[in-house]
Order: sequence, then structure tokens, then C-alpha cells
Amino acid sequence: MKMLIGAAVTAATLLVGTEAAATNYTLWIHGRNGGSTQPGNYNDFSYWGPSSTAAGVNKKAVNWNGKQRVGTENYRIRNALDCFCTGTNSCYIAAHSAGDLQIGYALALYGGSTRQVKNAVPNSNGECGNAGTATQTGWNIKWVAVASGAGGGSELADHGDWAVSEPLVSDLVTTTARAMYNHNTTRNTWFYMFAASKGTAYSGILPGQDDEAVAYHSTGGVSGTGNGSYCNPGDWFCGGTLTTGTAACSDGRAKWSYHSVAWRDDNESVNHYANGNWGGIVGKVREYMVTYAY
Repeated sequence: MKMLIGAAVTAATLLVGTEAAATNYTLWIHGRNGGSTQPGNYNDFSYWGPSSTAAGVNKKAVNWNGKQRVGTENYRIRNALDCFCTGTNSCYIAAHSAGDLQIGYALALYGGSTRQVKNAVPNSNGECGNAGTATQTGWNIKWVAVASGAGGGSELADHGDWAVSEPLVSDLVTTTARAMYNHNTTRNTWFYMFAASKGTAYSGILPGQDDEAVAYHSTGGVSGTGNGSYCNPGDWFCGGTLTTGTAACSDGRAKWSYHSVAWRDDNESVNHYANGNWGGIVGKVREYMVTYAY
């Protein structure tokens, strides 16, 4: 009997030790930028705001060259996912604008691949060492919160309103962004969409409600090969209303699988830009991460 009790205590101790070793991280994946962030430096929050600001448990900045094409730079997102979201570790993901394309691309094209379990100790290039010989399929991601996601592209890219010399802009063309990968393939990971609508400067170019950079058809995760005109309830001259949750839009157009509108800017009070101070729609997602990413 003493031997059995001793074995049980040992097993319980090992279990507690295993659970204690598990760590949750919050990864922030930025969008298009001028190349000011330091790729591979998980402590550089200059895109977002002061690094001292609370933004989810064990927050890490997943920096990439925000001028280059998604496919060219996606290895940096995969490096971060390997580092912090394998083995006993799990991740919450926050993405902004083209960061939505980056995490969607990684999950759809690589989320079913074999990954080496890493030790969460990155080198200067953002790569982590192996934690033994263990492998796993995909990553341990709890969910993704998206601030004004550009997974459906932007008409500003269609019309050449952004610097056409930047390779990323070609990926942000609406037809290209929607055809880049299967947006329904999220490996059962939920994307919670935050859609802003304080848009004025480009209202003639962006259809329906927009935040000055991306329209509701994209920020709401609305499916289909083409863009659509979606607005807040009660607004006129739109093709339909962007519904909250997973329900199809009022015109019957469904959202992509595992996409849900968590917040819709009914008061038209929030724009696209973080402005280096966790501003705009990024502020709404930051509040969400502080509350739920722990």
C-alpha cells in the first residue's frame, strides 16, 4: 500500500511539474509598415505603442518586413509560432491589417505540417533551439483576434493609392488577397474580427463602411472571391449589413469558416491606425487581449 501511495504521489508531482512548465504567450503580428520594426526582435513594439502597456500575457512582437510580400516574409511568423506555440506552450494571437493575411497564410498552408518543438529561447534572428527531438503537427493556438483584418484585401491597393513599388501592395489587391490561400482553412482556430468604421478620406473608393484603409467586407471576414458593400445596421446605400457573430451578412453572404465578428464599430468612432500608441482599432483588440489572453 505504501508503495502504491508513493507512486501516486510521484505521478501527481510529475503532473504538477509538467503543468507548471506550460506557458501562454500573446503574439502581436503587425501589418503594412515602413520597415521601422526589427524583424526577429520579439521585444520591439514600436509599431504598436509603449512596450510597457499591458497587451496580454507574456506579449511578444512578431516583426516582419512590412513592405515585402506575405509569402516572402511568412517564415518569420512561422519562426514565432514554432518558438512560443509548440510543446507545452500555447499562444493567443493578435493581428492587425495585413497581419491577418500573415497568420491566415501560415495556418492554411503550414498549420498541418510537422513542426519541431522549440525551447522558447530565441536568437537574434527570432529562431529558437530544439527542445529535444519531439515534433508535433501545427501549433498550439487558442484563438486569433484581428484588428481591421486585410484578409480580403483593400480597394486602395486595387486603385494604386498605396506605394505601388512595395511588393506587399500587390498582395493586398482584393482578388489576390482572397485567392492567396483557402481562408476557410484555419485548422479549427477561431478568428475574432474587430471591424472599425471611422472612414472618411477614401469613402468613394472603399465600398460600404470602412476605417480609411480597409472595408467591412475584409475586416468582417466575409467570404467570396469578390469584395462587397457592407455597413452598420440602418445605413442606406449598402449591399447589406455586416452581422456580428458567425451569422451570414444580411444579403446572405457567409463569413469564412471559423470567423466571427466580435466587435463592430456601430458608432463610427474608431479608425485603422495604432499611431504608435495602441490607438484606433488596435486599442479595442488590446483591451480584449488584456481581458481574455491570460
